[in-house]
Amino acid sequence: MTAPAELEPLPAEEAGVDLWAEVVGQPAAMAELRAAVRAPVHAYLLVGPRGSGKRALARAFAAALLSADRAGEDAARHARLALEEAHPDLTVVERQGPYIRKTEAEEIIRLASRASVEGGRKVLVLDEFHLVREVGPMLLKSIEEPPEDTVVVVLADEVPPDLVTIASRCVRVELGPVPTEAVVARLVAEGVAPDRAAEAAEVAAGDLARARLLATDERLALRRRAWRDVPDRLDGTGSAAVRAVDDLLAMITDALDPLTDAHAAELAELAAREEEYGTRGSGRRAMEERHKREQRRYRTDEVRAGLTELQRRYRDELVRTARPADAIEAVEAIAELSRELVRNPNERLQLVALFLRLGRLAA
Repeated sequence: MTAPAELEPLPAEEAGVDLWAEVVGQPAAMAELRAAVRAPVHAYLLVGPRGSGKRALARAFAAALLSADRAGEDAARHARLALEEAHPDLTVVERQGPYIRKTEAEEIIRLASRASVEGGRKVLVLDEFHLVREVGPMLLKSIEEPPEDTVVVVLADEVPPDLVTIASRCVRVELGPVPTEAVVARLVAEGVAPDRAAEAAEVAAGDLARARLLATDERLALRRRAWRDVPDRLDGTGSAAVRAVDDLLAMITDALDPLTDAHAAELAELAAREEEYGTRGSGRRAMEERHKREQRRYRTDEVRAGLTELQRRYRDELVRTARPADAIEAVEAIAELSRELVRNPNERLQLVALFLRLGRLAA
């Protein structure tokens, strides 16, 4: 998503970097943040549903901020590093557990007070802050009054009560769901066949990066069918539930191959960039840690996408079953697990418990 032609180009754009290329279906939010680059305030809150592109927009905004006072190839270098989340003055903080913990809050406070490495602005991106819970008050001062030239960008799916006070200290930028057709159009423009692009975009729920991976996955349709066929495998026994879960999780492990390949390519690009710019050692460890988090998130996304397929199966049955109450209970149980996945990482136990429940409903 390039900048409108009538706007004065930012330094990195003048140097040939498309800062907003990964931002899809969010023209208003992109325009608002682009306009803020010249004179940013201390904190921004990007609020939108999962898959709406908050992280991509935050990266683009950080790249614009960190290159705004540069020129030419220097501006391009700063922007490209930020877009790769490898810039030394861009820190992305992600939770390590179900919620943002005290130790992570203390680390955010420390990072916010750290001096700039490159002698310019710093950007601190706080991901999934709808899970901040009771440590929010600890972070209020760091977000409300960060050091000069530090910009805090908070990302959240929603604004729960624990985030209200922090939200009041930020400029709030709303993101809506990304239209599926926007993701399809981008994939087709990148050379993906229309039917494959449509399936990948539907499963990815607006997440362009995930849609790209799914578009390369020859087994996507097979996994979707396997989830829809789960009710046919359940008989109310624990052994049937365990077999079904283990088969699905094995398929998800296989589905990680495209992401593993993408991570290998990213590490190779980092090595080439380190050689070109003389930044050896800069960002490698952080990138490897991010890869681990992305693999965990990908598994969760796969399970959630599978649960969506399973819900569709039970919704379809509502129109033809003689026991609609059971189908409704099944849909509600699946929805409950989908919400709880982010809070409880033991996906196998959760799925076995769900499948036992579904099997007993059908018995």
